[in-house]
Amino acid sequence: MFANSRSISSSQTGPHPDLEAVLRRHLAHPFQKPVADYNRLAWDQARAAWQDWNAAAPLILDAGCGVGWSTVQLARQWPDSFVLGVDQSSDRLGRGKDLVGTPPANMALVRADLVDFWRLLAEAGIRLQRHYLLYPNPWPKVGHLQRRWHGHPVFPTLLALGGMLECRSNWAIYLEELALALSLAGGYPVQVQAWEPSSYLTPFERKYRESGQGLWRLMLDLDLQQGGTP
Repeated sequence: MFANSRSISSSQTGPHPDLEAVLRRHLAHPFQKPVADYNRLAWDQARAAWQDWNAAAPLILDAGCGVGWSTVQLARQWPDSFVLGVDQSSDRLGRGKDLVGTPPANMALVRADLVDFWRLLAEAGIRLQRHYLLYPNPWPKVGHLQRRWHGHPVFPTLLALGGMLECRSNWAIYLEELALALSLAGGYPVQVQAWEPSSYLTPFERKYRESGQGLWRLMLDLDLQQGGTP
């Protein structure tokens, strides 16, 4: 059932040669696209759920949560934090209700566009405790660089949210590019590590591993500057 995922195919053999120029342009010119009303409503509802549970609880973001398996597990792993799982697909979130069972009280699943949701968090002055990017769409074609999060205009906002950033992928080049972008943007020292999970956080993680694919992980505390100074 799960061992049927194809490996990523790309003509790239290393980080994209245009990444630095694209990133520096995004750092110099803030993203100005208007925020959609439905995303503002989603943030209002998410914030209300967080505050109703415990307004003082640290916030964890599961960005691109899919069916919500990871959100449930993260909420159980961090019972004193509130976990928001955000995905743009109402279909995926709906299917997740049948897969994850009764969710913990310290979480909410939200349908929203991450580009807008990240900017709304930043607009509200939110600092995350932890930030998960679990198996984002790698957009492996050479012409798709600016669809990858580290090549997207929203990337500086993602960094501004702080917290312990963890990204996992089955395409090593995606994480190598992310590591390079983090270094260019803030001098963050970060390494990409081969990853062998003891349990699976997402259906994708399970599918990729059981298909014999390699997995990689990047972790970085964005609240620490280079050299470990807060």
